Amino acid sequence: MGQRPGDVSAPARLAGPGEGIGADELALAARNHGLPLEALRHDVTPPGLHYVLTHYDIPYVPDVGAWRLTVDGRVRTPLDLSLADLLSFAQVTTRVTLECAGNGRALLTPRPVSQPWLVEAVGTADWTGVPLRLLLAEAGADPAAADVVFTGADHGVERGVEQDYQRALSLAVATGDDPEVLVATAMNGAPLPPQHGRPLRLIVPGWYGMAQVKWLRSVTVSDVPFTGFQQSVAYRIRRSADEPGEPVTRIAPRALLVPPGFPDFMSRTRVVRPGPVRLFGRAWSGRAPVSSVEVSVDRGASWEAAVLDPVVDAHRWAWRSWHHAWSATPGEHAVGARATDAGGFTQPLEQHWNRGGLANNAVRWVRVVCVADDATVP
Repeated sequence: MGQRPGDVSAPARLAGPGEGIGADELALAARNHGLPLEALRHDVTPPGLHYVLTHYDIPYVPDVGAWRLTVDGRVRTPLDLSLADLLSFAQVTTRVTLECAGNGRALLTPRPVSQPWLVEAVGTADWTGVPLRLLLAEAGADPAAADVVFTGADHGVERGVEQDYQRALSLAVATGDDPEVLVATAMNGAPLPPQHGRPLRLIVPGWYGMAQVKWLRSVTVSDVPFTGFQQSVAYRIRRSADEPGEPVTRIAPRALLVPPGFPDFMSRTRVVRPGPVRLFGRAWSGRAPVSSVEVSVDRGASWEAAVLDPVVDAHRWAWRSWHHAWSATPGEHAVGARATDAGGFTQPLEQHWNRGGLANNAVRWVRVVCVADDATVP
């Protein structure tokens, strides 16, 4: 008997004691990329700086005019839509912060072996498209349906399972207006770049990146809950391999800062001079609006309130700016920020470990060395 696709795909595992990043993880890291933290200065992330995670291959789409999106399943009138058809619907633009569910995975011990994110898997863009609820209304989705299943054109094998990338939302979320899910055709005022889903992708404000299906080709209304791999296996928070786990959904609160001063090339240790240093960053949460940000320069021994920029109602699903005045003194400092949202969720100082390294929002500390002008940089 010949080999099957699943034979080339390894099961999930944890790194052994002292095991470094392997060649397979380096290959993933070379394909995917995070946001350089200095790019947090941009209100809207340029597409080339926005984080990217691609599970399989980026589909080659030489002619977007030939692309079709179907809306079928438990509907009154199935739809078969071209890009031109979609552009004939009312278009909505929403500023949304997206974050990978595995952001921070590489910082855990033991480390789940997968895409080795630190904390840079985030970005914010203006996404333009058709509200999904309009398409489902046009098709006449059955109000008694359970889930809406989204299928992308990216195809591969993962943990022995050959699959198209598929995720689902409940019908209530898919047809809701808070958040309003989009079938997006544009990013920052231009057609979607290939790595961001050209020509169509899903945007689900407030949810982790696994819900934002790229290269979208079908929307299927189902009367039973979806149990595909990415829904029932991959994106579940579990501490042991044999438990069902909890589904990953909305983004936990997080604050990150633009690393101050200037960096060492290899270690990324930051160097500042004594005196006033303006700390600046962004904070976000998909659960509730960010209500406060605190800053520590001594690894959490003490905290001071940062100044949050005013809330912009039109951008409630996007990150929020904050700043803090720090008077740096000579020596070494561990600088970090933590966010709290209006639901009372606060970033932890230590992460609650899980096998997938998912929804990890622990405070990230930046090593900062303050040296006098006439001192030698260590």
